[in-house]
Amino acid sequence: MSKTTTARARALQYGVSGGALALTLMMAGGAMAQATGAPAAAPAQGSEEVEAVVVTGFRASLANALDVKRRENDLVDVIKAQDIADFPDLNLAESLQRVPGVSIDRDGGEGRSITVRGLGPDFTVVRLNGLEALATTGGKDSSGGANRGRQFDFSIFASELFNSVTVRKSTSAMNEEGSLGAIVDLQAARPFDFSKFAMSASAKVGWNDLSRKSDPRYTFLVSNRWDTGIGEVGALLSVAYATRKTREEGSSTGRWENPSVANNSATAFPCSGAAYNPVSGPALSCAQIGTVTGGTSPTVTAASGTANNLWHPRIPRYGRLDYDQKRLGVTGSLQWRPTERSTLTLDAMLAKFTNNRDETYLEIISFSRSQAGLPQTDVVNFTADSKGNLIKGTFDDVDARVEYRHDDLKTEFNQLSLTYDTKFGEAGHLNIVYGQSRSIQNNPTQTTFSFDRYDSDGYSYDYSADDKLPNFNYGFDPTNPANYEYSAVNSKGDASLLRLRPSKAVNTFKTIRADVDYQILDGFKLRYGGNYKEYGFSSWEKRLNSRVLAGNSATTFTSEAGFGLPAGTSIADVSRVISGFGRGLDLPSGVPTSWLAPDLDKLKAKLGYDCDCVNANGDFRLSVLNQLGATRQITEKDTALYIQGDFDYDVFNIPVRGNLGVRYVKTVQDATGHFSTGNSTQTVTTLGGTFAQRVPIDGTQSTSREYHNTLPSLNVSAQPFDNFFVRFAAAKVMTRPQLQNLTPGYTAISQSAQTITRGNPDLNPMLSNNLDLSFEWYPDKETLFSVGVFEKDIKSYIQTAAINMPWSQTGLDNNLLSNGNTADTLFTVTTQINTPGGKLKGYEISLQRPFTFLPEPFNGFGGIVNYTHVESDIQYIITPARYNSAKVMTSPAVLLTQPLVNLSPEAYNATLYYEKGPFKARVSASYRDPYLIQVAPSATNNNDVRIKEKTLNIDSQISYNFKNFTITLEGINLTDQEDSKVVDSTRMSSEEFVHYGRQYYLGVKWKF
Repeated sequence: MSKTTTARARALQYGVSGGALALTLMMAGGAMAQATGAPAAAPAQGSEEVEAVVVTGFRASLANALDVKRRENDLVDVIKAQDIADFPDLNLAESLQRVPGVSIDRDGGEGRSITVRGLGPDFTVVRLNGLEALATTGGKDSSGGANRGRQFDFSIFASELFNSVTVRKSTSAMNEEGSLGAIVDLQAARPFDFSKFAMSASAKVGWNDLSRKSDPRYTFLVSNRWDTGIGEVGALLSVAYATRKTREEGSSTGRWENPSVANNSATAFPCSGAAYNPVSGPALSCAQIGTVTGGTSPTVTAASGTANNLWHPRIPRYGRLDYDQKRLGVTGSLQWRPTERSTLTLDAMLAKFTNNRDETYLEIISFSRSQAGLPQTDVVNFTADSKGNLIKGTFDDVDARVEYRHDDLKTEFNQLSLTYDTKFGEAGHLNIVYGQSRSIQNNPTQTTFSFDRYDSDGYSYDYSADDKLPNFNYGFDPTNPANYEYSAVNSKGDASLLRLRPSKAVNTFKTIRADVDYQILDGFKLRYGGNYKEYGFSSWEKRLNSRVLAGNSATTFTSEAGFGLPAGTSIADVSRVISGFGRGLDLPSGVPTSWLAPDLDKLKAKLGYDCDCVNANGDFRLSVLNQLGATRQITEKDTALYIQGDFDYDVFNIPVRGNLGVRYVKTVQDATGHFSTGNSTQTVTTLGGTFAQRVPIDGTQSTSREYHNTLPSLNVSAQPFDNFFVRFAAAKVMTRPQLQNLTPGYTAISQSAQTITRGNPDLNPMLSNNLDLSFEWYPDKETLFSVGVFEKDIKSYIQTAAINMPWSQTGLDNNLLSNGNTADTLFTVTTQINTPGGKLKGYEISLQRPFTFLPEPFNGFGGIVNYTHVESDIQYIITPARYNSAKVMTSPAVLLTQPLVNLSPEAYNATLYYEKGPFKARVSASYRDPYLIQVAPSATNNNDVRIKEKTLNIDSQISYNFKNFTITLEGINLTDQEDSKVVDSTRMSSEEFVHYGRQYYLGVKWKF
């Protein structure tokens, strides 16, 4: 027996051969599922025969996944469909959270993105049917809004479209670059995955106990293969359709702020200027909230002065969000095998996802007002805690608001790929793939209306008993239309709110890849090849035109302006009452559960605001010119070549296999950004009056750059004992900068504040040297116990920072200078920069085991449990070092050491399942520690960080199989886990606390 055969035989001792692998997925209807991916190797000549033990369902999918993991040279984890179009979870992200080291983030109660070993979604490459892809959606503002980066939104796709997911935690030269964390492969079914005709259909009805809506979900798959005169032909079609209506309710604060603490913008608050301090600032006479007219401060000394030296919620409120989702997914595959040595495959995928959202809030807005000249709120009395939080108070001259926002969010994804796979000669193999994909994320409607109540007395809030669910007393009836106003120019001198902000982003991929491998020696295979990718990104956002009232140039209607209601129209005519708020929340007594809200349909009928035109009620035209910083175009062309050697030998009678290779990558980026170079003035006359229209002038900047990277990699797997593997991996890896950061455009320029916000097209990729060591023991083909340690030495990182530089170095033309500024005037430029990284270290422990050692009937139980610990600290730049015109430092940089964004120090997953005859059941729990979602100075209102608190999600499934169909009952989020966010690492003040309710599905599946 050769050395290679010996190594392979030992590696597969508890695996399954090509024939046995087919048996593990045998279906009751007779259709046999084969392993996806590369065809299984035939049993090595001379290897001992292995008796196949046929298991089905979830347990079979676990065994199949372990077999793939065992065979791989790289470090991988695999999830397999347990049957035709029957993935273990309803959402791909929620399946991935069962993998060691993988945690997920939810938006609207549904898994949206993943974090692998402490590295967020920006560091993960996702491939669909072997091709890198990007699919993006929109989200609520507190969850990051619309995805404009490289991260992949898993919520777009129905899980039933896929039959396997592979998470590659180590890389080899043949794998595409772009990931510091992992490569995630999503594979849809193909007709040659099945031995003959297969068809299945399922229907489920869902119920959410908060929204109290029923949600249908349907799937269908048909596949067949035929012998023809020109070879074997196969065809497959799968369709998944679902609707889902969910509700989110809770409290939020819009973050906490302190007017006496320095802001990133020196003029943003009249009281700015003090050094950053996460607890409290010095006593200042300037009144942001107002002078205390009487009150107590039991735990804060008199030196703190007025309430302006305390942290207060910016927008204290309760709110409701309703989601209306529709998800359609279609996959199709044609395969032709003209000979036993060649296969031609055409794969197509289409996904359409709409996620319309309605938001309504009852809120106080005067605590966040900072405009000069606006009347300030008076603090009648207050109570502060020891951390400097104004946790309880009574206030006069408060401005209240009821706000309603509607978003139409649509994503369309399509992919088409052609693969030719053939063997040549005695030991050669060629694989060629061409594909292209497109993801369109469209937000055609984003409309916000509000009704306001000004200078209301007797308002009080109380966060002292429970900062997650505070007590509010508004001092008026929030359901009475007579208590609000809506006008073009109100008593505060500004306008009632109307926002129209449609937006769109398009991502495209074109890829061609060729891979060759050749067995040049016994036990050694040479691989080489390359790929070319062309990646396009474009985005825009429109807003209302800026304008001023004729004859009153001091009154400016900006793009956030409002319009008066037509004569004879009252608030009552264009509003409705929101009721029944607070189900499942332990609200304090007296908190309103009903309030007035704008009715968008009635407002549309009265104003015609959605016409994108000038009508009798005003100028409702929209333009990208009013949001030029959001208009971006980027093209990225990546060329890669690699060479890799795969080896499989016995070393001192120990089977050793693996690969060693190097990948060379060239990246070419062309980026275009926009900014305003001033305004031109136009006069617009409507039935509502004459307006002077301000039209921004588009200034366009384009840049090109090219950089090169060489990425070596090594993977080694040794088997010192039967069924025991020691794996080691080392690689240099890279992640390219996020697309929205590469624009050369400017999103904001202030001549009075000497501030600029812009992108940075000169960003370098983030690099890391990764090391992995793992120990895996497979006592039998269904059992795994593994321990792995890993280290990622992140050499470079990208973060937002505010840098001081003279105007002459900003790249902007001198003709834009005003307000007495010159080319030598120092401006604070907020942008993204490359900074030193740091080391990320951690370990994983995983155990998977069926409890066959127990007596009947308990031997049907089995379990999966894994635990991950990760730690990594990065130095974040809070404020840069400041210099005077002579380039002498006037103040040093303020740095903050915190973990990486998205990193949870501890996470675990556990699943207990039971399978006995036709009955199957399982329950799963997924936990992750708190993690950072943002670090100053990015939109944190001078809080050093924003944190998402720990979560524990519990899901379950029960099923019973009959001859040709299966009945299932699934429960998701059984404990109604809340989504809680806080701000500041010291004070931990509540920013948002919401829940989504429990989701149940009852379904039936047929197999033919």
